[in-house]
Amino acid sequence: MLAIQDYGSSDEEKEKSETIPLHLQTETNEKFSVKNQLTVCAAPIIASANLEDRVHVPQMATEVLHNPKYEDLFAPVVGPENPFKTKQMMAEKNMLSGYIEPAFINEFQFENQRRTFNSFGYALDPAVNDNDEGNKIIGSVELAQEMYGKTVFESTKLRPTDKRKRKKNNDPSDIDNFLGPWGGYENEQRVVKPSDVEAVELEELVAKRNKKGKTTDEAPIEEKTILHIEDALDYQGRSFLHPPQDVGVNLKSDNPPERCFLPKAHIHTWSGHTKGIAAIRWFPRTAHLMLSASMDCRIKLWHVYNDRQLIRTYHGHRQAVRDINFNNSGKVFLSAAYDRYIKMWDTETGQVVARFTSRKIPYCVKFNPDRNKQHLFVAGTSDKKIICWDTRSGDIVQEYDRHLGAVNTITFVDESRRFVTTSDDKSLRVWEWDIPVDMKYIADPTMHSMPAVTPAPNGKWLACQSMDNKIVIFSALNRFKMNRKKAFTGHMVAGYACTLDFSPDMSYLVSGDADGKCYIWDWKTTKLYKKWKAHDNVCISVLWHPHESSKLVTAGWDGLIKYWD
Repeated sequence: MLAIQDYGSSDEEKEKSETIPLHLQTETNEKFSVKNQLTVCAAPIIASANLEDRVHVPQMATEVLHNPKYEDLFAPVVGPENPFKTKQMMAEKNMLSGYIEPAFINEFQFENQRRTFNSFGYALDPAVNDNDEGNKIIGSVELAQEMYGKTVFESTKLRPTDKRKRKKNNDPSDIDNFLGPWGGYENEQRVVKPSDVEAVELEELVAKRNKKGKTTDEAPIEEKTILHIEDALDYQGRSFLHPPQDVGVNLKSDNPPERCFLPKAHIHTWSGHTKGIAAIRWFPRTAHLMLSASMDCRIKLWHVYNDRQLIRTYHGHRQAVRDINFNNSGKVFLSAAYDRYIKMWDTETGQVVARFTSRKIPYCVKFNPDRNKQHLFVAGTSDKKIICWDTRSGDIVQEYDRHLGAVNTITFVDESRRFVTTSDDKSLRVWEWDIPVDMKYIADPTMHSMPAVTPAPNGKWLACQSMDNKIVIFSALNRFKMNRKKAFTGHMVAGYACTLDFSPDMSYLVSGDADGKCYIWDWKTTKLYKKWKAHDNVCISVLWHPHESSKLVTAGWDGLIKYWD
């Protein structure tokens, strides 16, 4: 394509042409036309830089819906400059934070100066101007002059040396008197026993440590219990442990409700704890009573039906109660607290049957659900161990010591032949009962700590509250594989051990969260069905009633337990 330039004649040329005679003008015009033709022939051939051919990508676009060509990707920026860009934004960059230049300093020299500065307190100034000739010192200039500016990599005799004389005998043929590098110094006194002054200081230090209470064992607190109802027995002589039969629900049934529904209203509040709730548990099988453990060091037993009153308070811990667990019959329960004691209580009388301690904080405690092993229970402790006690003798009969962090949960699976534990080490381990080596270890770089685990009513799944604001599901049968298709999200639980529960018919999954909300998801589709504000503080625990189709209990750090229907 020829780029033809139109040479217009200037005013001066017009004036000249007017003064030139006519026969000469024709010659001049002929010459000028030849000159024009030469100019046309000499024009360069330019490729078309047609901007219409390029596909314009809008500035706000988040994805490109075609495959750009190389020419488009590396074409120069066209169009007007952005007047609103700052100098910093307009500056040329070759990395995200700025423009990086190669520094002309040897890695060895850099390390040499750094170590010299660490050892001697001086180094050459890296920011050298043309006038300094590279001799400017930063740091201790006096010391640099004393040592003639030598670095740690240069030998200097000005370093302080040990002037003591060594005993020498490096002759290996002298077997009896050979000393080698172990000779020691002449006139050296080797003191094994501390001097009198040092002995006094050490005694004071030991006394201070003992005062801090690190080694001394506190005696267990005197246990108390208060009965809050007038009669412990009814007119037939039955205690409050006997399930009521006038509530319209068969509490002794083993079959769950046929279909469960979402709760809609708040129907009752149990108040009595002065601090946040740590755990709540149904009475085994019938769930006509509820046990709650709190940070006010007390455990309370409540009626779930009729007048829903407080029945009994158990007080026997110096510090906050962390976990509680009934045995199969519900006649006794265990409480684990931050005072390092696990206590076994008689539910009906409120008396302490036994006390257990391993001098470490128990974080979770569970009776073995097997009918023939009701005298054994396991506790996960802060020193990474799972300890099994025999309640008949009070002795430790087994220790499972494989976790790398404090043990948070213990869950029995496979008809109580195995149990699953989770820990602060972000792993899940599966153990055969009474075999102290884990049969399966599940740890994944994507896994987080799981401080709450609940088995499904059908025994096939484990729902684990993960610290990345997710509920993850593991198979509880053979392989204990994570079900990556089922993940329940939407709530915020990071940093809190908010428990979760299934509806009895396995259609819903319910969980608390750190903002005091309660969330209900559909089990099959993992869709969030409902959420509502249940508590003013963290909603730490939720339980769906095993015999009711739409009733669930929530407990929070506001010290309240609420019943929803």
